Amino acid sequence: MLGACAPSRPSAAPAGPSASAAPQILQPGSGSPSGDHYLASEPDSVLWGYVPTVHTAPSLQMASGQTVTIDALSHEGILEDQGRDPRAFFGEHGVDDAEVLEDAVSIAADYDRTPRDFALDGPHVVTGPVFVEGAMPGDVLKIETLEAVPRVPYGVVSSRHGKGALAVTASDGAPAGITEAQVMPPPSTRTAQESDPTQWGNVSTFTRIEDGHGVMDHGAAKVRFPLRPFMGMMGVARSTASDPTDPTANSIPPTLGGGNIDIRLLGEGSTFYLPVSAEGALFYVGDPHHAMGDGEVALTAMEGSLRGTFRLTVCKKGEGDAPALAHRYPFAETPEAWIPIGLSDPDGSANGQGGDLDVAMRVAVVNALDFLEQERGMDRATAYAYLSAAADFTISQVVDRTVGVHGIIPKAHFD
Repeated sequence: MLGACAPSRPSAAPAGPSASAAPQILQPGSGSPSGDHYLASEPDSVLWGYVPTVHTAPSLQMASGQTVTIDALSHEGILEDQGRDPRAFFGEHGVDDAEVLEDAVSIAADYDRTPRDFALDGPHVVTGPVFVEGAMPGDVLKIETLEAVPRVPYGVVSSRHGKGALAVTASDGAPAGITEAQVMPPPSTRTAQESDPTQWGNVSTFTRIEDGHGVMDHGAAKVRFPLRPFMGMMGVARSTASDPTDPTANSIPPTLGGGNIDIRLLGEGSTFYLPVSAEGALFYVGDPHHAMGDGEVALTAMEGSLRGTFRLTVCKKGEGDAPALAHRYPFAETPEAWIPIGLSDPDGSANGQGGDLDVAMRVAVVNALDFLEQERGMDRATAYAYLSAAADFTISQVVDRTVGVHGIIPKAHFD
């Protein structure tokens, strides 16, 4: 790893259940959260559909280098098109009331911190922000994911009209490259009852967890795939809007402050670096995933609530060893690889999916070149040749308005 950024109060990594442990029901605060601090998702302290701005009051304050355990809540099962009643929604799939999270029930019933407009707001339940002492604009917040543990033994994958890789356009036509018959969900399943989201024809696929795998039924058969829990959303405040529901704070598009970045490599053992724009950084999480394929093509991953534990460390410019690139752009790493990131529109987007993967790819390559030149001492021409010969560039997601590409540069290639 690139190393610590001189945390003011270093603490040992917590010893808790691994992501592959047998599924259990982790109700808020249960099971001895392992971080130095604990933060729950409660109706009066989360934002639904929006991320914190630089003006948002923090939910928790902690020292740089300490750890925090956050019970992140999935939006799937509580949304308006699913009836906004998680006990009823999950009960239809055989889930007992005792296996439905209490915070899901309370947020679905009692959230009123901001008005909800399902057609305009993001879907995500966003927990935070956390004020990290010493963080100032121009710094980097280093986020180490120490644990990412499923809170329930089930998840949901949803496909919604007008969203996803095969969605209709804003004018209800087929997007370039496919026909109307290839659009998903099929346009014929959408009704004209615009006032009732439960009648919009969206598709939610309930997915069980069995033996560390997601399991979907298809007819008399099953498909099984391994879990890979991670937070789809980790970010720091960036929007300067005073209105908490300003479009620049919508939870859907990722930005230079991170947010809905949706890179599946950012699970346990990963490190994520974000440029700080507000005093205290104002860190938040949301969009917990049990598993996701690169691209996230149907719209969502296997969405499911997670208990995450993070070490948050402030990195000052010229001190510590966060990469220089991270002072202006999100950057990540795992024990095996460095991960430069490219976003198509890092200041956010509006009016549907307008992201350009070509732009995201070019930015990811430029950021990879900057990293190799600044941190590994490679001349740019050699670095460009190396990336072409040996690095991989992967689609992060194509469904969050601002689309993403990330590079994978294996550390084993370097002396």
